[in-house]
Amino acid sequence: MTTDTSGLSQLGAQTAQPTSPETAVLERVPNPHADSLYVARFTAPEFTSLCPVTGQPDFAHIVIDYVPGDWLVESKSLKMYLTSFRNHGAFHEDCTVAIGKRLTELLAPQWLRIGGYWYPRGGIPIDVFWQTGAPPQGLWLPDQGVPTYRGRG
Repeated sequence: MTTDTSGLSQLGAQTAQPTSPETAVLERVPNPHADSLYVARFTAPEFTSLCPVTGQPDFAHIVIDYVPGDWLVESKSLKMYLTSFRNHGAFHEDCTVAIGKRLTELLAPQWLRIGGYWYPRGGIPIDVFWQTGAPPQGLWLPDQGVPTYRGRG
């Protein structure tokens, strides 16, 4: 089975890092198994953004689970989109929820959830979770596999 990639602008091409999440191009491809109930997971264990107040870097382990409908996110465009946050100032909650909403708008998935497991800032780790609703009936949904922050020791 061949996937139609004719409309993609980034895959297989030299692509400059987007300057912001707003200018990043997210692309999609047809789902060849739109008739099947399954979860696709993307894990970004080295996600970075900037504190909107201090400009200092913030770090997170992001896990995105979604049940595709007619579309799949093209993974290079997702990597470039997530990279665009490196110079973007926003609070943890804003980054996490904005990613989930942007993917939902692009893909119209049957279901999507995102977990943002943020490393401590000022001694307090912040975990942010967002989803589109209840998962579909009969879906096998694994744990996101990221333990809550326990510090060192």
